[in-house]
Amino acid sequence: MARDNSLVWDHSIPQNLDFKTINALVVGGTGGLGRSITAELLKAGANVTVIGQTMRDEESDSLKFIKADLSSMKNAEEVAKALNDKQMTKTFTHVIFTNGIFASRARQETEEGIERDMAISYLSRYAMLNEIMDNITKHFSAGTKDMKPRVFIMAYPGTNQLGNPDDMNAEPSQYSFFQAHMNTVAANEAMVLKLAKDSKDFNIYGLNPGMVKTSIRSNLTGTGFFARLMENMMSCFQQTPEVYASKMLPLLVTPAIEDRDGTMFNNKGDAILPSEGLGQKVEDFWKASDSLLQKALSK
Repeated sequence: MARDNSLVWDHSIPQNLDFKTINALVVGGTGGLGRSITAELLKAGANVTVIGQTMRDEESDSLKFIKADLSSMKNAEEVAKALNDKQMTKTFTHVIFTNGIFASRARQETEEGIERDMAISYLSRYAMLNEIMDNITKHFSAGTKDMKPRVFIMAYPGTNQLGNPDDMNAEPSQYSFFQAHMNTVAANEAMVLKLAKDSKDFNIYGLNPGMVKTSIRSNLTGTGFFARLMENMMSCFQQTPEVYASKMLPLLVTPAIEDRDGTMFNNKGDAILPSEGLGQKVEDFWKASDSLLQKALSK
């Protein structure tokens, strides 16, 4: 990843920000990085709605849970439509997508015919954003600075992975778990670039957490003895989800990025350059995403 030295900001929380005015939607917030980001937001005084499979934290006035299977595009769309119908989307100052897995060595497919990593790590996000993007309009402020609502897309942007929009579904005849996952990486970054250009009501940013100690790799490595040993060895060189979340909290609310729509950030919150050459594929990814979503919904 190459640093974007045109943006240097104070990595501290604005003193004049009242977190009670922050209302965040965290998609994938029941585990891993999403759960830790949710915890940081709650600790600071924000309100959070979490979407995921199984909630391990107790709901409260400031924490709400919506159960959803994000491997299903029908379910993802239904949840998004319900947010709109209940007028909840218009109350969110932040929408943070953290849901994701790694592709398996042997291709996995959902009941809707979508490669599982693509379904969970990207297409469900695309489906939900398609439904709610026109309603993400709630501004927030730090002192006198009025700021647009913010959408954060977590993947691995800035790593020069260009993917292949012609094979978004990682067809079995040429399946490679690495290429399948890199397609989700490229597609997520392309989504940031696309919506930064097209959306006027909210700002969108990419998050690259790097290697963090979570269970996200279990779909690839399994949960056996050697997999656990490898994870334990790798953990010596990784941030914990809690440390990462504490570093991201100031980024979520800083006024410094208000005029930097479409910027990507590394695991320290520093700006990084987008993947070179990906901009030429943005429209191809967008069209391919729509086609793949329609394929899923037609099942």
